[in-house]
Amino acid sequence: MGGLEQPVGEGWGQAAARLRSGVQALGIGLDRETEARLLAYLETLARWNRVFNLTAVRDPEEMVARHILDSLAILPHLPAGPLLDVGSGAGLPGIPIALLQPARRVTLLDRSHKRIDFLTEVVARLALAQVTLAGERVEDHEPRAPYAVITARAYASLGDIALAAGRLLAEGGVIVAMKGALPTEELAAVPSPYVVQAVHALQVPGLSAKRHLVVLARAP
Repeated sequence: MGGLEQPVGEGWGQAAARLRSGVQALGIGLDRETEARLLAYLETLARWNRVFNLTAVRDPEEMVARHILDSLAILPHLPAGPLLDVGSGAGLPGIPIALLQPARRVTLLDRSHKRIDFLTEVVARLALAQVTLAGERVEDHEPRAPYAVITARAYASLGDIALAAGRLLAEGGVIVAMKGALPTEELAAVPSPYVVQAVHALQVPGLSAKRHLVVLARAP
């Protein structure tokens, strides 16, 4: 895909530099085309944000750290296969994952019409043919096939995520929940038949706040 240029204006040069150094710190290879598409995504988000308030983050450099690098930090912990991003909001972590893993089928689910309108523009602008949008509640979602991975970022408690989305998991599939501080009480309250498969402490370049990734699976 061609034709995307780096956003211009205050903060975008620093944002591009932050993105390059951040992905290098994460050990991720990033070509110039994918870099341009990630920045085009953020530019679209910033433009929509002026009217629709999709995110509280306004500074482009901060958006790189809190949105892009935060999303990409989970890549080493994702098994292969189709992915459902529950409560996708502004497309996080689903859009960055789709841009870095173009062979993976990704479904972005959110019940907000304005967010789906925004995601529709992003998917079209970035030609993300492998991305499907679902404008509905997770309880109403009926996919053609179950998912190998379900991601959730700032969506709900671990128990609520498992109860709402667990039925959509393929055999052997996992729910990957992005959290801040270690959610000790939530970990203890994960409902049967789901179990905590792993907890990963994440280091996100540019973020001093604690970040954890909790992986849930269905017990055999």
